[in-house]
Amino acid sequence: MKVLKFGGTSVGSAASIRNVKEIISSQPGAKMLVLSAMSGVTNSLVELSDACKKDENKPVASVIKALRTKHFDLIDELISDASFRREVKDHIEEILGELQSTTAQAWNEEVNAKILTTGETMLTYIFSSFLKFQGIKNTLLNSRDFMHIENLENPDTGHVAELLNDILKDSEPTDIFIAQGFVRLNSKYEVSTLKRGGSDYTATILGAAIRAEEIQIWTDISGLHNNDPRYVENTHAISQLSFEEAAELAYFGAKILHPQTISPVIGKNIPVYLKNTFTPEAQGTCISSLTDRQGLKAISAKDGITAIKIKSNRMLMAHGFLKKIFEVFDKYETAIDMITTSEIAISLTIDDTSNLDRILAELSNYGELNVDFEHSIICVVGEGLIEDKSSSRIFEILNDVPVRMISYGGSNNNISLLVDTKHKIEVLQKLNQKLFSEKNVSVC
Repeated sequence: MKVLKFGGTSVGSAASIRNVKEIISSQPGAKMLVLSAMSGVTNSLVELSDACKKDENKPVASVIKALRTKHFDLIDELISDASFRREVKDHIEEILGELQSTTAQAWNEEVNAKILTTGETMLTYIFSSFLKFQGIKNTLLNSRDFMHIENLENPDTGHVAELLNDILKDSEPTDIFIAQGFVRLNSKYEVSTLKRGGSDYTATILGAAIRAEEIQIWTDISGLHNNDPRYVENTHAISQLSFEEAAELAYFGAKILHPQTISPVIGKNIPVYLKNTFTPEAQGTCISSLTDRQGLKAISAKDGITAIKIKSNRMLMAHGFLKKIFEVFDKYETAIDMITTSEIAISLTIDDTSNLDRILAELSNYGELNVDFEHSIICVVGEGLIEDKSSSRIFEILNDVPVRMISYGGSNNNISLLVDTKHKIEVLQKLNQKLFSEKNVSVC
């Protein structure tokens, strides 16, 4: 069985959904489809949840009305039979009624998750109904029945497999199964999410669980590029990446992939293909255990980084000092991206500032603090990168812009630079020139 994930833009209109139908129809064999909400819908649901959290009733009715119109218009375009169309609309109305009821509850994280995952619930039902209207047999699954993920960083795919296999055994024979992305149940069996962009993660968790033949992630971009095409001209899709290379790029900002997408399939030898829904003939990117060549492959950037320096003349070299620092971040479940040390100071970065005040309050017990906001991590990735002689050109960037931190040697595949976000585009462009254009490095 293959797993095919289609993102919000891929299912964002009737024309796009018809295109998706052609893509899945052209591929023989059993398929599990993982679908996101229509593009823009989750943003509307975030607005709705925020209004509920602030106990503001006025935006609720207008957001639900807009969602009804958006999805009803989609149904009108996809299904011409009046009776069938009415049946589908009635079911969507029931889902919106449940959403209305949820917004009336006291806001908490589960209420928030129920609100945010409504888009996937509506879209998967509409898509399944559309396929049935087209005479294509399929089974619509409820991801809440099997996506029991207690640990977001280390999902138990074996447990997911047990739950899912029991459901599949009781399902009617079909070659197409449809599941909602993004949603999960947490350790308390409460409705939760895999965080924004998490449908990619759903696909690889399910792919690992069912030992899929391959996983295809369909977006509006033809594969992962060697640099950010929004800021750098003449970028190219990379045809082949190793799991390790792709994981580094995803974690450090490659927008095409959720940061944790690759982790469930590393070691299971399940290839992941990144494809463009609107140009399906394009080669895209294959991520697998294979390495086509050593050296530089790509550059990505992660924004929203906060740098913290802890300076302490008397404690840094003392036994257990670093342990105490790390325990503060562990206490508040805040991950550290980069870290560097000197004789009297330690600098580190985080991208989650939700508990920053409490973290800083505790860190102040260990030394003088300096905090810098609005920074970006520029990540240069390639198999065996630090052994590649041409990698030295990365450090020529020090002549052009101030670099706050450098991480070198933590991985053979990654060299990271921390810069003020106002310099990000300049750094991406200059690194592209130094590492790709001037050296004429092949990326395909």
